[in-house]
Amino acid sequence: MTEGNDSAATVAELVDRARICMLTTMTPDGQHVARPMAVQEVEFDGDLWFFAYAESEKVGEIGANPQVNVSFSNPKQSEWTSIAGTAEIVIDPAKAEELWSAPLRAWFPDGPKSPGLVLLKVHADTAEYWSGPSSKVVRLLGAARAAIARDPDKFPADNETVNLSGNPS
Repeated sequence: MTEGNDSAATVAELVDRARICMLTTMTPDGQHVARPMAVQEVEFDGDLWFFAYAESEKVGEIGANPQVNVSFSNPKQSEWTSIAGTAEIVIDPAKAEELWSAPLRAWFPDGPKSPGLVLLKVHADTAEYWSGPSSKVVRLLGAARAAIARDPDKFPADNETVNLSGNPS
């Protein structure tokens, strides 16, 4: 696992390019549940922000078990990112106003003042990312080379785990 500004900056770029993610929580009976979400803050600084309704299942699940995973996929660029962290439920009308964007009105018709609206803040602890060449030809050649060598490490892709919490692991 690495730490450092360059690695964290890479994670921030990957999150920014993907924008849509799957937020995974855990049900009371221990089942993982993932649902699509849109990240609300453009600048990833180690925290991810989402809008939700207080009465939603995901909010209840986070209240009971705040450990979550947020996964991003950007297949056009051959990029995948998985972020593990701790979520908290935030009631902050000023922050909701700051993060608000017009497309959210489809889910929250009364805007940031929608009754029952809460924010979910995910504090990222670690991120793992995979980034390969965006060229299909290079990917195919790399896959062929890895298959012939029977060595998946021959596939031309970056894979790194990054500590984002600042705590040594």
